[in-house]
Amino acid sequence: MVTRARVDPITLQIVGNALASMADEMATTICRTAHSTVVRDGMDFSAVVCDAKGRTVAQAVSVPFHLGSIPTAMETLLARYGHRIRPGDVFVLNDPFDGGMHLQDIFVFKPVHLDGELIGFTATTAHHGDVGGRLPGSSACDNTEIFQEGIRLPWLRLYAEGEPVEDVFKIIEANVRIPRMTFGDLAAQVAACSVAERALVALAERHGAGPLAELMDALIDYTERLVRQEIATWPDGTASFTDYLGSDGVDVCDVPITAHVTIAGDEITADLTDSAPMVRGSLNSTRSFVKACVYQAVRAALTVEVPNTAGAFRPIHVLTKPGTIADVVMPGASSMRGVTGFRVLDAVSGALAQLLPDRVPAAGEGGNTLAIFGGERPQDGWSDGGRFIFYELVVGTWGGTPEADGNDGLTNPASLAANIPVEVAESEYPIVVERYGLVPDSGGAGLHRGGLAIERVWRCLTPRTSLIVRSDRVKHPPYGLAGGGPGGLSTNVLRHPNGSEEVLAPMFSIEIEAGDVYEHRTAGGGGWGDPLERDPAAVADDVLNEKVSAEAARRLYAVVVARDGTVDLEQTTALRVERRSA
Repeated sequence: MVTRARVDPITLQIVGNALASMADEMATTICRTAHSTVVRDGMDFSAVVCDAKGRTVAQAVSVPFHLGSIPTAMETLLARYGHRIRPGDVFVLNDPFDGGMHLQDIFVFKPVHLDGELIGFTATTAHHGDVGGRLPGSSACDNTEIFQEGIRLPWLRLYAEGEPVEDVFKIIEANVRIPRMTFGDLAAQVAACSVAERALVALAERHGAGPLAELMDALIDYTERLVRQEIATWPDGTASFTDYLGSDGVDVCDVPITAHVTIAGDEITADLTDSAPMVRGSLNSTRSFVKACVYQAVRAALTVEVPNTAGAFRPIHVLTKPGTIADVVMPGASSMRGVTGFRVLDAVSGALAQLLPDRVPAAGEGGNTLAIFGGERPQDGWSDGGRFIFYELVVGTWGGTPEADGNDGLTNPASLAANIPVEVAESEYPIVVERYGLVPDSGGAGLHRGGLAIERVWRCLTPRTSLIVRSDRVKHPPYGLAGGGPGGLSTNVLRHPNGSEEVLAPMFSIEIEAGDVYEHRTAGGGGWGDPLERDPAAVADDVLNEKVSAEAARRLYAVVVARDGTVDLEQTTALRVERRSA
């Protein structure tokens, strides 16, 4: 860590808050101006402010898995363009092999200048509804090479000195299914970058470009110092944990993700080199994305509040092996690598839990489910027809923590995406949401119960509709910790109008017809701690709220709940004594 001249801590705090506000204003701009539901309502986007060296100095409250990948993208941009960056330029990228993550996540970076001097960058990442490829929505688990997944954009100028590069726009338009949606979301990203550019220029004018650069350096160093100080209090040691994906994207099979985590002094290393070789489907992840997942696992274990800067990454080292699922090489497919990232998080957290048992929560639902409906709208009194692509991000469950029950219906803390409101889904797409809610008895039992699974059921209104689904935890449930039980398993069922039904794999690409009903349940969160230590009153409250059935209360918690919702203390005490002595 570089030692720098001391800066005024009050000024440093003011500048840090100003930078964080810029990033949050970027996020607000995208929410208000994006066109697709996956970006506007699902909130699958991120926003960052960087210094002139490309280091993160602030990030919006958005998807952590995106934000930890920014440093790699910035490194490749600077290596590609270096001193050829000019005022008014805007750069675009989505190629996983040129600093991106997967083709659906398009990066937009805008350099910021003051009097011709580069003072920083504003950057956004958004998951686009379609970037071409073999199926509507582009992200198909059974894609087997990147050439099936859509248009690849290496680092290119989208705008050159303030003017749009028409040829780049033409190439994008010719390769995506719904150009107005793609360009609408791209415009939202550019607008967000421009909003932050104005704010960053104003901040540099107030403090001076040189002093602002020194303050950014100090903010990054301060973040690093805070993280190192806390890691230094953790016990040295090494622990390993293996978790599994239940599919390779094509077939149902076990795909191991193994993490060896070592704490040594004020640094931590996560070794993913023993994870599975690259798989046939599109679950392979870039190294940059895996690094982001490791960063999130470590950040979640910290108790100190730290600024969201690149300094937080410095004490964390990530080892991957090219050619594995954690480090894809050409021409591997990666459009559905998100579920691999969640499993990396679970594996690293499982190892950390052995070293820091009072810091790490049980596993959540295993990451959001992705369901993509694509087809042609019917021509009727309400619609003129035309192609549609509807993304659903089914999010919603935490594992129990050392302090509290897992959240029900809240996005996995590594995602911060959102479920699409039913009203939006039904008003904008030929889809009916039949059911949406929590699933009783799905949270893992524990001193602190795991969060409940989410159920979402869609009825298709159009013929020959493409349905792509990425889910997991059908075979391997989210783990519990400290004696807590596993969460409930995920399920996928397709029901036909004639009454027949099919049990579907966790990941698939199929075509469905009008009247078909697709039912999905996420997994439930794992429990934390011994279920027999849970307060009987908390169990009774769960029964009253229909989160836990009376039968499960007795079987899992040894709590007898009477019909009026009260706890039968005599029977409960006797049953718990019997269970503990068994």
